[in-house]
Amino acid sequence: MITTTVFHRDTKNKMKNKMKAHSKETQASLTPALALEILKEGNARFMKNLKTQRDLLEQVNDTRDGQWPFAAILGCSDSRVTGELLFDQGLGDLFSVRLAGNIASEYAIASLEFAVKYLGAKIILVLGHTSCGAVKGTCDNLEDGMLHNIFSLIKPAVEAEKTEVDNRNSANNNFVKKVTHLNVAVQMKRVLTESKTIRDLIADKKVGMAGAVYDVKTGAVEFYENDIFSFEHLTK
Repeated sequence: MITTTVFHRDTKNKMKNKMKAHSKETQASLTPALALEILKEGNARFMKNLKTQRDLLEQVNDTRDGQWPFAAILGCSDSRVTGELLFDQGLGDLFSVRLAGNIASEYAIASLEFAVKYLGAKIILVLGHTSCGAVKGTCDNLEDGMLHNIFSLIKPAVEAEKTEVDNRNSANNNFVKKVTHLNVAVQMKRVLTESKTIRDLIADKKVGMAGAVYDVKTGAVEFYENDIFSFEHLTK
């Protein structure tokens, strides 16, 4: 496991045990794989109720003229799923795109393109979570106002789930769990299918992509085994 001392921050500040905001230089020193490890380590600290020391007002000052996030997270709008907390990160570390159901809408994908092409983020994480209301609503074929715009992008995950034959609705916890995991994969595929910009950056090994699901009961983030760091993964 990579420790916080591998964050490539200023040595003097490490000695003070205070984490600075990322700079253009520290961001550039990271690889997609290392960026993902930083997220994993941050959640491990969160699970242990540990928190890296940060001077948030100092980070406000450090980021007043620009931002250099090392990761872009496509997550759900759910109030319990806040990336900076779950991954123990500070101001300027994460570029967060949050929509109910962590859907890869055209605007979400455009935002991710901005994060990786113009802001320099090294990893895109598509983050689902347990007990997701948008997933449950899709499982129940709910029709209500503008929500159909969200449900339509989650529906392919419901259709892809073939193992649960009976009670294919939100009352079936196993069904919802399986759809939740499939939905992350569906949204990852949508990002790759719709965005040539992101595909090209992955092909050049400048950016990676990963999927994960956050458990609202335990605080743990389960990362998918199949990370996308090279063009070879895109062609499989």
